[in-house]
Amino acid sequence: MKSTSDAVLSADDSAETSTQQIRDAIRDAIVERRLSPGTKLSEADVGNLFNVSRTLARAALQALSYEGLVSVEKNRGAFVAYPSPDEARQIFAARRLVEPGILREAAARITPSQIQHLRQLLLEEGRLMSERGQSARRAEIKASGDFHLMLAQISGNAIMQRFMEELVARSSLVIALYGQSTVSSCGHTEHGDIVAAIEHDDLDTACRLMVHHISHIEADLDLRERKSFGLKEAFAI
Repeated sequence: MKSTSDAVLSADDSAETSTQQIRDAIRDAIVERRLSPGTKLSEADVGNLFNVSRTLARAALQALSYEGLVSVEKNRGAFVAYPSPDEARQIFAARRLVEPGILREAAARITPSQIQHLRQLLLEEGRLMSERGQSARRAEIKASGDFHLMLAQISGNAIMQRFMEELVARSSLVIALYGQSTVSSCGHTEHGDIVAAIEHDDLDTACRLMVHHISHIEADLDLRERKSFGLKEAFAI
């Protein structure tokens, strides 16, 4: 028979699992752009959707706010974050600093089977690029981000892996807001060039390609400051 302390621990573990599952599900929806910046995330709606208490829903939303993916406003509730142009620049600046280091760590540990796995991701990404429709587009966006997350996983650094999950999700928010082209937010051919450089053990080239690749994504964004008008000014003739 379980003791009272065991039952409490089991309940705590279950609550933590539920919170993480909700957080991961909402993060995935943000990455795939099924949830747009500014979308209202009420505790009641989240709780009903995942069949959990408002307390667990609140904990998941609070965890996402720590990652910069959700904004919690007093007396208004929680919303999918709406990053500013300056925040967008900082996100991509962070990626240019972090990802070459992750790439070097990954290249030092990578196995032939992991190279093959990366190649499979590229094949899937290429296949999705040729398909039409919103669901294919969302899957392509996810596959594109998965390439970067796979490198972080191969590096063996769990802290960096979690950090990259946050950066990829926040990048998706930025691209949803400021992206200009309808092509993939993450160049498919550039991914292939990076993998080829890793295979040839040319890490300097791989890192240079990675920095160029991230800058290419940022260059496709319109991060100009927009002047805000009042209602009368907005409709003035």
